Amino acid sequence: MAFMKVLISDKTDPICARTLRAFSGIEVEERAGMSPEQLLQEIAHYDALVVRSATKVTAQVMEAGKKLKAIGRAGAGVDNIDVQAATDRGIVVMNTPGGNANAVAELAIGMMFALARKLVATVEGMKAGRWEKKGYQGGELSGKILGLVGIGQVGARVARKAVALDMRVLAYDPFVSPEKAMEMGVEICELDRLYGESDYISLHLPKNEQTARMIDKEAFVAMKPGVFLINCARGGIVVEADLLQALEEGNVAGVGIDVYEIEPPEDWSLANHPSVIATPHIGAATAEAQIVVAEMIGRQIGQYLIEGKVVHAVDRP
Repeated sequence: MAFMKVLISDKTDPICARTLRAFSGIEVEERAGMSPEQLLQEIAHYDALVVRSATKVTAQVMEAGKKLKAIGRAGAGVDNIDVQAATDRGIVVMNTPGGNANAVAELAIGMMFALARKLVATVEGMKAGRWEKKGYQGGELSGKILGLVGIGQVGARVARKAVALDMRVLAYDPFVSPEKAMEMGVEICELDRLYGESDYISLHLPKNEQTARMIDKEAFVAMKPGVFLINCARGGIVVEADLLQALEEGNVAGVGIDVYEIEPPEDWSLANHPSVIATPHIGAATAEAQIVVAEMIGRQIGQYLIEGKVVHAVDRP
């Protein structure tokens, strides 16, 4: 019997390999940390490739992967995969939408709490031996307006958590009906109104031609003075130089940011700003989320190779 060979080239929870091996006729190799050169040399032996965010699946990789039938991303974003090249070669690309949505949503909410109560600065002061109780009066989330740009898998979870915190939630999402939003306790509105009324703005949308660099100088000018901005979505949606300027001018009071146009950043000015909470793209980095997405993508790749079933395809070869 000829086995289908699957390469897992990034570190994933062991449940991914176990799920794949449960399919009769699949052989799995786990080789996290391969260099791009090693991947190019070895990919020709495999029928499918499973990645997280470290492996860059370029058109060159696909050209070398003569047997490749499927690429699985253990996560939602596929920025590291040349989806068009896969489509052109008839390779199915699948991801795991929703698998890490709660983890990202909790980070966004956590950043809002941290900004509201100035937690990073107060903790740093205590660790330095400073008792600065009077210097760090914060605010409360209750009663504030949260503007969500995008209410998909992650945004919807942020909305529900924010409503439970007694926040009023506005949302901009052209793909969600007012009726569906109402079920979440959210009011749909246009971007101009969201910008002008929101005390906090959290971004939850994919990066594509329409959304790339959409949060720019013009957007910051339209925002309510003293707004707090959260971006746990995708790097490149925010023009970082314009955000830094808005912080310096005081139009934006604080930022929680987990994603960057270039990762790791080449310019650390934004991360180093005293009004910024910066984390190194850890939105999905919970033990629970990694188990979920690893099991999901293992099952999806196995179903496709053995049964021909396609689940959560992001291309149409």
